[in-house]
Amino acid sequence: MAPGEIRHAILDILSRIVPDEDLSNLNDSVPFRDQMELDSMDFLDIVMELRKRYRIQIPEEDYPNLISMQGTVSYLTPLMKDIPARA
Repeated sequence: MAPGEIRHAILDILSRIVPDEDLSNLNDSVPFRDQMELDSMDFLDIVMELRKRYRIQIPEEDYPNLISMQGTVSYLTPLMKDIPARA
């Protein structure tokens, strides 16, 4: 998957976890928690959804890489490079 496709996949996951949030104005460089009501359980749901959908294992010590969209996409790009984008 390309970075843009990964971003789209993360937006899809976020839209399911926090359905009442407006993600259209999400600033990629600002931490998710500063932009939306996202608690630690929601964050773990994101990690679990990545694992379920894409079989991506994210060690707990790497969680700080996932605090913003920019960090998440940068972290996931090498891990998901061989995963085909979903239609």
